Parts: sequence; structure tokens; C-alpha cells
Amino acid sequence: MTGSVTAGSDPVWRVIRTGGAAALAAALLAGCGGVASGGGGSAGGPGPVDGGPVFSLSDPLEREVAPFAVTGPEGIAYRHPFLGGFEVPRPQFGDIDADGDLDFFVQKYSGSLMFFENVGTPEAAEYEWRTSRWQDLEIGEWARLHDVDGDGDLDLFHELPSSYMRYVENVGTPEVPRFETIPDSVRVADGRALFSDAQNIPYFQDIDCDGATDLFLGRIDGTASRYEFTGFEGRVPSFQLVAERFENIEIIAEFAVSGQAPDSPDPTLHGANSMAFGDWDGDGDPDLFWGDFFEAGLLLIENIGTCQRPDLDVEPRLIPADRDVTTSGYNAAALHDIDADGDVDLVMGVLGGAFNANRTSAENLHFYRGTDANRFEFVTTRYLDQIDIGSDAVPAFGDLDGDGDLDMLLGSRLDPETAEAPPLYHFENVGSRTAPEFVFVGTLDGVAYTNSSPELTDLDGDGDQDILLGTFNRDVRWFRNDGTPSAPSFVEASDEPMADLPRGSYSTPTVGDLDADGDLDLVVGESSGELNLFENVGSATDPRFELVTERIAEIDAGVRSVPTLVDVDADGDLDLVVGDESRGLTVFRNVGSPSEAEFETAGSVLRELTSRLSQPRFVDLDGDGDLDLVVGDQGGGLHFYRNGAR
Repeated sequence: MTGSVTAGSDPVWRVIRTGGAAALAAALLAGCGGVASGGGGSAGGPGPVDGGPVFSLSDPLEREVAPFAVTGPEGIAYRHPFLGGFEVPRPQFGDIDADGDLDFFVQKYSGSLMFFENVGTPEAAEYEWRTSRWQDLEIGEWARLHDVDGDGDLDLFHELPSSYMRYVENVGTPEVPRFETIPDSVRVADGRALFSDAQNIPYFQDIDCDGATDLFLGRIDGTASRYEFTGFEGRVPSFQLVAERFENIEIIAEFAVSGQAPDSPDPTLHGANSMAFGDWDGDGDPDLFWGDFFEAGLLLIENIGTCQRPDLDVEPRLIPADRDVTTSGYNAAALHDIDADGDVDLVMGVLGGAFNANRTSAENLHFYRGTDANRFEFVTTRYLDQIDIGSDAVPAFGDLDGDGDLDMLLGSRLDPETAEAPPLYHFENVGSRTAPEFVFVGTLDGVAYTNSSPELTDLDGDGDQDILLGTFNRDVRWFRNDGTPSAPSFVEASDEPMADLPRGSYSTPTVGDLDADGDLDLVVGESSGELNLFENVGSATDPRFELVTERIAEIDAGVRSVPTLVDVDADGDLDLVVGDESRGLTVFRNVGSPSEAEFETAGSVLRELTSRLSQPRFVDLDGDGDLDLVVGDQGGGLHFYRNGAR
């Protein structure tokens, strides 16, 4: 469980396994105030910084989506800059507070719903983020709001991991909802649990205007089944099968294969799908919109019957719009009169199907406005504007222009436009140290590696910010600043990596003086979830890193470890906070000393974290003397947590 170095004070790296709740509570309560430190430029310099910004595990962290103004490449300030980016967004609308306008819900990841309250009007919606874990509901892969019991408030149905369906009753009021999960699966009238293919997103609609809710389940073979609500068995909704194959619908994609014989039939494919209904043509009956895994657009299956006698036995066609709807496939529609002008509008989430998902990793929540001509008019591919660089956003902070405030760089996995190695995105702080305002000023095109993970730090002690860059191919590169503190010019210092992992990939570097010898050492996370330690056997001006151990203190974060160094207990030495793919942020306190580290598990920084692939940076962005937390998200955006301790 130990590893050693051959220079300096011979630090020891080990983890003490805590003995349950009492030890964890003691760790979380340790330290209030004092001196904190962080690696690189992210927290104001390497090693302990007397009088610098501080952080304690007992500090209150509160998430804010719009803490500062951020202006994107289009020159427009984002309304929701730190929303975290979208990945496979599943949108829906509903008036959840009975104030006469449509509120907005988005499912970004499995398990939780994001809720945006409409604080505008029915004609001019203005969405305010309220939570990313609405009602603290665990909803599986999909959720649908629908008033199934006819009491005037919206209930909820959601997917269970076993591909069954669960009902959550709104036991509150239309104005103040309160949800209570019914601990049983939705049933068919004969008592069996209702099975819903996990890959498909169903829809609730009274298709024949008889006052009873119909349930439509898309099947993996491209067909749809119709069920009708028959009542409750106790508190569990029950549905009767009406048609195994509703209206003869069968969605099959045909693809021509290059090089096949001219008389060979094209292969046919069907797969995951999403359904939604809306009266697109204003004739009083609901039409069906189908998003298929193998369809780059959205299919309209028009209802040519009436509300009482629906007839959808027609050929599907691509939705009529003022431009082609072309995505990576598997599109999820939400159809409502969003602007209260009498026609149906469309918000469409791109879940990513048979086509290149990288190119829609950022442009994935489309908005089309309905028109009088029974067409949709394109408005935007980003219905909620925010920082979103595609996938796997990694933030780094440092003063890149010598004006005394912190600027921001963002790394990512792939360039969403080219699907090639991404540049670093540069946001300059044009505000101040205490009131930042970030403006996108361009990309660092010469600093481009797949899955780039930047760390800003003065690696060679010359007074300006250099870049250490983690990459997909397991190595860490050094881009030396050959410019000045106010006019940086980054040049790769060597053809050889600054550090090379013995195994694994997705390297994520952080730096700090871990042996109190006056230079920066290097900790690198990677795909296995373990942490690699490289000692600086050079100097503060001529760094050279030598591998000490592939597994610091037996730490294993699961998948994709992302470390950062920060003093969380104000004792003058560097502790570890480690992000990962799914478990959030884990703290390992250094209960040793600045020169002889012993790491002890201390639980989580945040009890609730709604990001995936959490990539943490502690940084005093508002200049109030304490360290705030910025977390990069797999969705391509950022989360900001303000430290309210001081």
C-alpha cells in the first residue's frame, strides 16, 4: 500500500480506510477557515499560499446556473451559461404550477429531470432553471408527465431498469405539486406488468377523444402498440391492449450498400424510437411524430381521420420545414403551442442514432416555430443557450493576459464540427477579479489533442502561465508559454511527452508541491480510475517528471479518475479531490504533512452532483477570499458552485 520517492523528504503515499460514519463525520467537520492551496493556476498558485483563498469541507456550496455573464462565439450572452451542456436531451412541457403558461423539463441523463419554471408569459416564455433533480425523483431512461387520474394536476410515469413502467402520483395540488411513488409496476388489465422496451420512449394521448387516456408503446421492430386506460387497481394504473399493431405502422429504414449487386435488395433496419402527438395541421385531431434510430429527421404520420375516428394508416413523411432536419438520428419531439399563437411548435432533442453523433453533441436541442402554412420554421439548434463545447468539458483557470483576473480555457473530447482533435476554447475575463465577465475570444488551435484535459500553471517558474495537457493517448504534454504574462504564445516544449502513463488512457493532470521541495509534482488520473504519481526530479525552472507509482495509496475512483489538489482542511498540506465518470467527487484528506503525505478517505465534497464525468477545479472566481467549485461535465458544459462561507 505504499510507494516511495528517492529525493526530497521521502514522502509516503498511503490511504487509511476509515471506520464508518463516525470517522467520516470527523473528517467532514475538520477545519473551518485557515489556508488552502491548489495546484496550478486554478487556485492561485502551487503549494500552500499564505493569505490566499481557502476552502473547507464544511463550506456551503450552492449551485448557480447564471453567476456571471458569459458571451459565446456568436457574440450573444448565454442565459444559462453554467447549465452543464446537454447530452441526449429529452424535452417535454407542462404547466406544473397552474399559472397558465408552459414550464419546461429536460432529461439529460438517466435518473433525473431538469426543471425550468416559465417566469415569462404564455406568449413569451422565459425559463428560469430551478433544479436538475426535480422532486428528487429517480426516473430511469425516460419520464412522461400526464394527468391520468383526471384530478387537474400532472402525474408522472417513468421507466424502470427492467423495462417496466412505474406511476408516480401527484398528491399535491395543481399549484404546488408533490409526488408519491407507487411501489408497483403499471399493469395490463389481466394483472400482468406492462412491458415497455427500454430503448423506446412512449407517449400518452387520448387518440379517439373519448376521455380515456391511450398509451402508445413503440416497439423495437418499428411498430407501435396501443393501450387504453381502464382505471386503478388499488393505486396502480391499469391499461387494456387495444391494438398490438396500431394503424399498421411499421417504420423501416432502407439503406443502399456500396458495391452490392444491382438486383440485391437494400437492407432494412428498425430500432429505438420516440413518439409524440400534436395537432400539426389544426384540424382537431392529433398527428403522430416519430423519431427513429435510423432516421436523421423526424417522421410525420398524419391523422387523416377525425378526433373520434382516427386514421393514421398513411405513408410517413419527413416533417415539412423551411430547411432539412438532419441530425445524427433518434430525435425526441415535444409539440406544444409554446408562444400561444394558435399553432403547434416543435422542440426536438437529438439522442443520437445511426449517424455520426459527434457532430450533434453540442447542437442537440432544436426549436422550430409553427407557421400558418402548416410548416415549421427553423429558429435554433440550441433552445436553451449555454456553454456547450460538445462533450467532456475540462475547465482551467489562470490570468492569461496579465490584468489581475482569471481567464478560462476549456478542453473537450472531440471538435463537434470536424470530429477531430479539438482546440482549447479561450474565454477572456473582461470584467474584474471580483465581478468576472467571460467572453469567447477564440481557440488555441495549436494546442489540440483528442480528449484534451488542460491544467494552467507556471511550470518553468518564469512568471507566466504554461499548459499541461492530458490526452486520450495516455501521455501528458507540455505547452510552454514563450510569450509574456500578458501576451501568451504556447509552443509544445518537446516531441516527447512530459509524462507517459504506463497503462490506461484519458490522462488528466494536476500539479502541486507534494514533497515540500519547492517544485511542482504531478498527479495524473486515467481510464482505470487509479492515480499516477510523478515526482519532479528536476527543479522549479527545469521540470522533469519521474514515475513513482501507478496507484497512489490504492485509490481507485472506478472509471476515468480526474484529480485536483486543494487544501480542504486548512492544515497547510495538499489533499486530493477526485472526480470520476459516475460517482461524483471524492475527498482524500492528507492526514500526514506537506512533506510526508498520508491520504484518508473522507467522503464526498457534494452530496448531490448532477454531472457525469465530473472534472473539478477549485478557484476563487468571485474574489471573496474563498474557493468556489467549477465542475466540467460529460455533456460539454460547466457547473458552478459558489462558496458561501465568507
